[in-house]
Amino acid sequence: MPTNQSAHINIYNNFTSTGSFNQRNLKSNRKLLNMIKHVRFFLTLVVTMTITVVKAFTTSILSSKLSLHQQHSKTFLSRSFACSSGQSVFGLSMYIEGSDTSSKVERKLLQLINNEQQLSFPSKIPIQGHHIDEAEAKYGMPWKTSIGHEENSTSGDNASLLYMPFWEWQISFMKNNLTNLSVVPCSNAAIHRHDYHYNENEQKGARIVNMCFESDEYRKIRMTYYDAGQKTQVFNSVWYPHPKYNLPILGVDVLAFNQQKYLAITDYQPIHDAEEKHACTYEHLLKPIRDDYPNLKGRMSNKFYDENQFFSKQMVFSRFEDVNVVHDEFYPAFQRYIMTHVDLLQNTKPDENMRSMRFVLERQASYDTYSAERDPALGLLTAMFGTDWSESYMREFLFDMSD
Repeated sequence: MPTNQSAHINIYNNFTSTGSFNQRNLKSNRKLLNMIKHVRFFLTLVVTMTITVVKAFTTSILSSKLSLHQQHSKTFLSRSFACSSGQSVFGLSMYIEGSDTSSKVERKLLQLINNEQQLSFPSKIPIQGHHIDEAEAKYGMPWKTSIGHEENSTSGDNASLLYMPFWEWQISFMKNNLTNLSVVPCSNAAIHRHDYHYNENEQKGARIVNMCFESDEYRKIRMTYYDAGQKTQVFNSVWYPHPKYNLPILGVDVLAFNQQKYLAITDYQPIHDAEEKHACTYEHLLKPIRDDYPNLKGRMSNKFYDENQFFSKQMVFSRFEDVNVVHDEFYPAFQRYIMTHVDLLQNTKPDENMRSMRFVLERQASYDTYSAERDPALGLLTAMFGTDWSESYMREFLFDMSD
């Protein structure tokens, strides 16, 4: 063996040769091997402890950032964003009065942070959720016949499912245009007493199905279809931007009663009392769309809502009795409002500052609280599915951030 071989080769040769080593070399080599084993054990222990400490430190930092806002009675935030409207960058300054923070906001923010970490390490932490087509088909969606199709057989099985094209178009649009879109549960058996994915009243002839989604752009998109045959058809959808986007909530609600009276609403529902407090102004994007549909420029009554709270000046609203307005005007307006909203988010610079996102979540929670207290759908749901399920459904699914 050449004299310039490394030490570990010499050790190997000393232990495998048949008589060329003496007792001193044997003892020396055994000591060296024992030393190497101890060093390897020590290094393994250090690496393991380091990984544990780093994980604990990261969790502590995230928690401390969330509680930072609570330690100050007033916080001043200043931000700027790039907007899709072609205008220059808008600045936003917000002076936030300190208050006791909602545990729902805290949990939601931690959940969103955890989801983003899962996306960063997909091979280590699997993303929860089901394949969209499988989740949709679980309850037969999109339905082809109404629950009341027998009473409506003279005009075709699917005549009562007036708004199913809205459902199908939205599902397709989301799959083709949103980033990392996934289905999330509407309810969790571990914390909810009821299942909010589906409910049916066979005796009264009514059923309701819900789906919920999330993407990089939206923390929650919920969809609801209510089918009671000719008596009532409802399609409802609400899009909550991820809190890194200080932008309005997109709401869609379209109803039909006895195939004679119709109500249609879609709006960018502001989370601040002034449009300019959002990351970008947006009503100038909606006005040309709304102007194209003269039958959709109605005003809602103040029976349930104050149009000055969580509603924009470019809200599409109409009551009508001509079903053609659904197909000819509201359907294309619905599509254009959704496409513009997604474009607005995808062309707005996100602000991932923890305090900024927390504030946006607080404003979304205020929207949920306001809506849960006023939504007229509660009466209809209660009549069909009972008080307990309906009130829980309102607070735990439709407006799950409400107080």
